[in-house]
Amino acid sequence: MRILIPAETRPGERRVAMLPSVIGKFTQIGAEVLVESGAGEHAFAPDADYTAAGARIIPSDDLSIALEAADVIASVRPLEYTKARRVKAGAICLSFLSPAQDTDTIRALRDAGATGMSFDLVPRISRAQSMDALTSQALVTGYRAALVAAHRLPKFFPLFMTAAGTIQPAKVLVLGAGVAGLQAIATAKRLGARVSAYDVRPSSADEVKSMGGTFITLELETLEGAGGYAREMTEERSARQRELLTPYIADSDAVITTAAVPGRAAPLLVTRSMVETMKPGSVVVDLASESGGNVEGSVAGEVLDLGGVSIWGGKDVASEMPVHASQLYAMNVFALISPAVTDGNISIDIDDEVYAGCVVVFNGEIRNEAAIAALGGA
Repeated sequence: MRILIPAETRPGERRVAMLPSVIGKFTQIGAEVLVESGAGEHAFAPDADYTAAGARIIPSDDLSIALEAADVIASVRPLEYTKARRVKAGAICLSFLSPAQDTDTIRALRDAGATGMSFDLVPRISRAQSMDALTSQALVTGYRAALVAAHRLPKFFPLFMTAAGTIQPAKVLVLGAGVAGLQAIATAKRLGARVSAYDVRPSSADEVKSMGGTFITLELETLEGAGGYAREMTEERSARQRELLTPYIADSDAVITTAAVPGRAAPLLVTRSMVETMKPGSVVVDLASESGGNVEGSVAGEVLDLGGVSIWGGKDVASEMPVHASQLYAMNVFALISPAVTDGNISIDIDDEVYAGCVVVFNGEIRNEAAIAALGGA
């Protein structure tokens, strides 16, 4: 079994699907690991380290040949169409493949008779926790969000009692208490801030408290969805929620938003008028900017100023910490692949609920409904 790790080509993407520290796990199950030259450069993993760990370096000029020979191709971002069309029939491609957006890649995999699996679709079940790359990368983005807020806020996070007087701790509000939100809470708390949080799922209250935060309870209908995600809310409820959250936002020095609904645009949690209630110098960190934004007007990759309040729009946030983000992702890749390997050969059991859930294309057959719809039923 040959596993190929191509270099990521999307601008801003600094992660790599495998680090040298994980190579040994794959060789132990009988895999030969091929790594495109320079693939780990942005994650501070030079070619020499991959070679020392047992991988074979493939010059970029020979990548097309490697794509045609590989049994498994693991990447962070989906293969571009020109590369996906070169994979052999039966090959397995793993990445964050979006069924509704990466239609060219899905079409290429279909035509090649290959299999495309997406970490976006790994089921939220106990057995699949080690495979859940959405969770591992959310850990990174939540941590990073708290650091960004602390860096941009023109005041201390922690309490200081000095001879010159007492400095009160910053007040940080986190909206959304999934993995990213909980990590943002924990990190902001470690930095000494006074942290509160809100989530539409009341079950999040205990988790928020366990991280040292104070859970905000609003008199609203709960929106607990399948798989631990939040359900989409009506506009009427959304407007009422924003109204009730406004006093908490006005009282905060930093607001971090992390809310997302899988397969849909991010919910609008904070309007322009809500931001205008914050004190000048305050900071808003929007981790959902790339999927529409939780904050009105936020732009992915940009910092906006609204009446002295800076609004930071997250873009490629996990890539800002490529070393550990790549390490975690590589372990997710191994966890997803290894159960399907026997005697050095890989075979996907499509009746297994994990693989059935995350397969978009299986041996040339498109099996995901969102992908079928995006391709016009093709």
